[in-house]
Amino acid sequence: MPDFLGHAENPLRAEEWARLNQTVTEVARRSLVGRRLLDLYGPLGPGVQTVPHDEYTGVSPGAVDIVGEQPTATVFADRRRFKTIPIIYKDFLLHWRDIEAARVHHMPLDVSAAAGAAALCAQQEDELVFYGDSKLGHEGLMNATGRLSASLGDFGEPGRGYQVVVEATRKLTEQGHYGPYAVVLSPRLYSLLHRIYEKTGVLEIETLRQLASDGVHQSNRLRGDSGVVVSTGRENMDLALALDMVTAYLGATSMNYPFRVLESLILRIKHPDAICTLEGPSP
Repeated sequence: MPDFLGHAENPLRAEEWARLNQTVTEVARRSLVGRRLLDLYGPLGPGVQTVPHDEYTGVSPGAVDIVGEQPTATVFADRRRFKTIPIIYKDFLLHWRDIEAARVHHMPLDVSAAAGAAALCAQQEDELVFYGDSKLGHEGLMNATGRLSASLGDFGEPGRGYQVVVEATRKLTEQGHYGPYAVVLSPRLYSLLHRIYEKTGVLEIETLRQLASDGVHQSNRLRGDSGVVVSTGRENMDLALALDMVTAYLGATSMNYPFRVLESLILRIKHPDAICTLEGPSP
């Protein structure tokens, strides 16, 4: 295990440490929304601090001929920047008395604090995915320069959810992004999809899932009534991952044991026009 995580001085036994890390992994997997629609690039290594970020514009078809001599437009980056990969982290504390009590009474170690720290890191990761970080100069899916947009209209009207996503996918298709598509909605809009679609006897969300084959998701990180439709695939966007979510021991303090849940990653948007945000007031 890497020394920077402080495992050499870790006060936990092997089974306790395994339980803690399993809990962190399970909470992250259950909580994260952005990773359900984004490909991962990496892990690159915890020491990697920057990553190239290429942007592409335009879409041209491939060539078809007999001998392979027809010229084609080469796919290359129109713009390359190097972006700093931020660290997401949250500290938690295990009390020495709790550890001793668990060992003496042969009980599982209570790792609720680790679960809480992992959940907060997961929320911050999704915040970075959807809105970026203005201090670091990073954009997210909801505020990317060059993205498309579609009006929510009256989302409370039956069938409107399906109609607005159809409109979003039409705009994405016109830009050469043919899917698969994924949809993320704020909680209220997501709840409105759980209604019968016209006279089909099928929930509107089930109809929508046939159009968005990479899933229809909800996220409490989306602000107000909003949503986003993306054409998924690493050719359009990905998450550059230096360090996946892991736990580090920080060293004893006043007999207690502080730990840190941390990760390091950044969203790379290569085709901003593969994103269509759903905006506007929805009664």
